[in-house]
Amino acid sequence: MAAHAADPDPVVPPMPERTPKALREAIAEHAPKLLPDFDAHWKRAIADTYDLGPVPAFMAFWWGEYALARDPELDAHVRDLEHRAAYECTDSAEAKALLEEAAKIHHRVSALEPGE
Repeated sequence: MAAHAADPDPVVPPMPERTPKALREAIAEHAPKLLPDFDAHWKRAIADTYDLGPVPAFMAFWWGEYALARDPELDAHVRDLEHRAAYECTDSAEAKALLEEAAKIHHRVSALEPGE
């Protein structure tokens, strides 16, 4: 049997329920490279302190990180914009425009709801 060509439009997994457990499970399955940092952040900010106050900020941060990481093409695009702004631009207006475009994407994916 011949090998199939790579799927031209890989399916982006939906966002999980908006709970730390569901988000961690989604990261483990679809973006495992984030898992060590997710777990370390959880331990440092929540588990070691026994303080649930930081949970909303923790979730907001990791929700956005996962929303990008689950879509490798979008993640690569945002990282490229940020890299070009930081290391390749010699014009501050161009760097600002690149960072604004990246920020708009970060904002858009952070507003995603479960299932989207």
